Amino acid sequence: MVNVDLRVRPAVFADQRQIASLIQFEPRCHRHLDWRNPLDWIGSPPYLALESFGRVVAALGCPPDPPLVAWIRLFVCSGALPLEEAWMALWEGARTDLAARGHASAAIILMQDWLRGPLQKSGFQSYQQVVMLARESQELPSRVVPDGIAIRPLMHYDLPAVAGMDAAAFGPFWYNSPASLKRAFPQAAWATVAESAQGILGYQISTQNPLGGHLARLAVRPDAQDRGVGAALMSDLLHRMNARGLNRLTVNTQNDNAASLSLYRKFGFRETGDRYPVFIYYQT
Repeated sequence: MVNVDLRVRPAVFADQRQIASLIQFEPRCHRHLDWRNPLDWIGSPPYLALESFGRVVAALGCPPDPPLVAWIRLFVCSGALPLEEAWMALWEGARTDLAARGHASAAIILMQDWLRGPLQKSGFQSYQQVVMLARESQELPSRVVPDGIAIRPLMHYDLPAVAGMDAAAFGPFWYNSPASLKRAFPQAAWATVAESAQGILGYQISTQNPLGGHLARLAVRPDAQDRGVGAALMSDLLHRMNARGLNRLTVNTQNDNAASLSLYRKFGFRETGDRYPVFIYYQT
């Protein structure tokens, strides 16, 4: 391809078929670990298409969610187009849009290494790592719940309280927004809260897959940490999974989250060896 007539513009709903084709057939495709299909974000800026002679040859979507962090939810590029050229053109448009809206940072969990070079050239810096762990055991832990705390199913009306607690537990970078939790809830196979007279102290949301389950989120209110709430939610989840004949559970966390890593290891999780770097871009 002779790279002329390249034009960056906002992606529109009419682009869905072309972007879906790129996602399906192009190997240079980054997709964020997300509760939403990347096509669902079209219409939420910045979501940009790179067009050549009327055809979409690359796309980049990074709408902020949570509000202060624009995760790179999709970057896909035709193999006929130089990778760095496509990335730089789209990222400059997205960066300008984010700056105009007052957003301070963008971030990406790098699942494949082919994008590392363009990221670093455009100012992204290494931030931390996402660590993958798995538990494969038929041995069930004791189901211990601290006095004054009950484990019950998460209900739709709990979501606002859970969203506030999640933000307090994880801060502005990693927390689940109310919109994200609203999408996650109906996709969960197991969703529970730990509750006391003081309200909801913690929650977990997990999904089911052909190999077992995946603990998508476990959070404990900061003033309730170190009281056995996380362990109660975890042991309850393992018993619920066992009732369905499932014994394999995966989870991921940050490499510097010592409390989470300690809890998971206590329950027999082991690192799988998969680690994914997180890069962040700070607006200047």
